[in-house]
Formats: sequence, structure tokens, C-alpha cells
Amino acid sequence: MTTLKNKVAIVTGSSKGIGAEIAILLAEAGAKTVINYATDDAAANEVVNKIKKAGGEAIAIQADVSDTQQVKAMFDTTINTFGKPDILVNNAGIIICKPIAETTDDDFDRIFDINVKGTFNTLREAATKLNDGGRIVNLSSTTTRMMLPTYGSYCATKGAVEQLTRIFAKEVGARKITVNAVSPGPTDTELFHQGKTDDTVEKLASMSAFNRIGEPADIARVVLFLVSEEAAWVTGQNIGANGGVA
Repeated sequence: MTTLKNKVAIVTGSSKGIGAEIAILLAEAGAKTVINYATDDAAANEVVNKIKKAGGEAIAIQADVSDTQQVKAMFDTTINTFGKPDILVNNAGIIICKPIAETTDDDFDRIFDINVKGTFNTLREAATKLNDGGRIVNLSSTTTRMMLPTYGSYCATKGAVEQLTRIFAKEVGARKITVNAVSPGPTDTELFHQGKTDDTVEKLASMSAFNRIGEPADIARVVLFLVSEEAAWVTGQNIGANGGVA
């Protein structure tokens, strides 16, 4: 089993869904884990309690990733509590599905603030506060390959995340830090089901080679590999964890 003993991990947006599954799996592998959340403290504390009951170490830190000062405070609190982080997983994000013609300025600004600026803010802190030999995984999306109507602004943010991933990998490579992206396909989360009918979910499931949508654990296991020592030669990549959807 991959061991992350004595490692410190920050997982943004990890109070539920894919982020929670990633945080729990990293903790099971031995990492001291920071559960970052924006508003739902009850859900975040539930994840913390689950980790602690299993014998792991975790704390919850509230921080809006689009806010530079809150992100800085999150890293500083992590360092004061557990020491310098070794792992950063950028999972926090929102989705707004509207035709481009109907997307408002507020919609556009909000989704870019969280999905792109949020990732940028954590990478900028990681540039000086992540340990040498660290691991960074940014969550993108298979929708960037599928070209689905109404996903214009969302795909634009994830395309930006993919480019940040490639460039930052080159910028921190001298410190043996790897930076990769994971692009989930349709995955059984609250966020995925928003605004989708059963017929839509069934259609998306049929696009998979396995005729199902993914589970959060399917994505978390890919992240676990990328933050392990076994993935030391993998950087600047975008891994499609999507069951062959695209």
C-alpha cells in the first residue's frame, strides 16, 4: 500500500464529494490532512471525525480559495499545526451550466474567481511553502474534451487550470515537486447531479466503457498514486479518470 506516513496534505474543497474521498484516502495512507471548506463546517467536521475515528490526524480550515489572504492563512495554520505541507490537492470548484449567450458577468467572474484564481492562489503559496519533493494535483474535468453545450465558462476555467499545471510543473521541477492534473468524467457527486435529469445521467453513463458513472473513490485512487513516491517521474500531465468517456 502507498504510504504517506509523516506527510502533510492540504485538500481544498474537501468537505464532501470527490474532495472528501481524496482527503479520507490520503489520511488512510498516513498523511496528516487539512480539510478545507468554504461554508459547510458541519460537513467538514464530519470528514475530520471520520478520519480521527480511523486513527488518522486531520483538522478543518475554513478558507475561500479565491481570497488571497485566506489562502495564505490556511497555509500558515497548516504549518503551525502539522508543519510544512508535502501535498496540495486543488479540488475546490463550482460549476455553472449556461449557454454563453446567457452567462452573466457575475456568473463569469464567480466561476473564474473560484476555479482559476483559487488554484492560482494555492499554487503561489505552494511555491514557497511546500516541501521539496512535494506533490500537487489540480482537478480539471473531462468536459474540456467533450465540448458540451452550456459548459463554455466551466470548460474555460478548467482549460486554464490545465495550463497552470503544465507551467507550474516546469517552475518547481528543480525542487523535485511534481504537478499534475486529474480530469474526472461524470462522477456520482452532489455537484454532478445538479440540474441533470435521470435520462441525462443515464446517457452520460452509457458513454463510459463500463456503462456507469464514476464514484468518488475512482478519482481518489488516481490522486493517491500521483502523490506517492511511485509517481516521482510523472509531472506536467493531465490524467483522464473517466472510464473511457473521452
